[in-house]
Amino acid sequence: MLELKLNRVSRMYKVSSRQDAGSAGVGEVRGRRTGNCGNQKMAVDHLEYTFQKGIYGLLGANGAGKTTLLRMMAGILKPTSGEILCNRREIGKMGGEYRMKLGYLPQDFGYYPHFTVRRYLEYLAELKAVPPKLAGDRIETLLQETGLKSVGKEKIKTLSGGMVRRLGIAQSLLNDPEILILDEPSSGLDPRERIRFRNLISALGRDRMIILSSHIVADIEYIADEILLMKAGKITESGSLKEILQSAEGKVWRCVEPPEQAEILNRKFTVSNLRNTEDGRVSLRIVSDTSPAQGAVQIPPNLEDVYLYGTGKTPGTSKNSRSG
Repeated sequence: MLELKLNRVSRMYKVSSRQDAGSAGVGEVRGRRTGNCGNQKMAVDHLEYTFQKGIYGLLGANGAGKTTLLRMMAGILKPTSGEILCNRREIGKMGGEYRMKLGYLPQDFGYYPHFTVRRYLEYLAELKAVPPKLAGDRIETLLQETGLKSVGKEKIKTLSGGMVRRLGIAQSLLNDPEILILDEPSSGLDPRERIRFRNLISALGRDRMIILSSHIVADIEYIADEILLMKAGKITESGSLKEILQSAEGKVWRCVEPPEQAEILNRKFTVSNLRNTEDGRVSLRIVSDTSPAQGAVQIPPNLEDVYLYGTGKTPGTSKNSRSG
């Protein structure tokens, strides 16, 4: 049985007194205060969760801690406190044994622009100790599955951004990993490529653990067996799509208003959708704890509504009424 467990995992960063706590590119610390370096930020805050086989989708705003968490699970960063266990063993002590189980695609993965697509995959297969007899067949399969077969002899520097992203997905699968960690894997893919990606991940998720983050709510909605919402380094909601949607039940409203009133509502509330109607009015989909306007009717939530509500983008009944 495959299991990856977060045991009160935390990660802290130092933040200069001149920086906002949510800024990127800050250094890393372990203490409570950092002297001349300023204050600290808790990027990941005492997380406890157990992953098993299946597809897990991680949703959260920029700065929620998603990338930091995935980098720790990939063994690139060490937790400030707590531990990550693979089948009850701490991953930092497993060394190469854990890396053999792991496939990882960071937001920005490194590559040699003058390498051809095929040569790059051959090179990484060697680094990942994929047996030569298996590497050739594996590369052929991945080129086919990721739609890169026709550009196998092309240099990477000539590829489009979407193709480079597909190459990143292919390299993460070279060692046929049991655990696949993907940070924003569909970034840069066009709609057709995203569909291809979702189908590939759905097929792979039948017999392995896949953990992915995405800003594209539809990708998570279509393929994740379990959805985790992150805010300020904490997991605020987790469960199946059906379970997650229940958290926003009774908090999504539809109303049709004149343009002037629609503008007021758009400033005051979190509007997940707005469109003009044929009679000159404006139809608004609003996420709010209470009715935003006279005549507003409750409608079923979707994952985008839950994302806005659960990540704190909708402050209670209006944009200024809920703290935190």
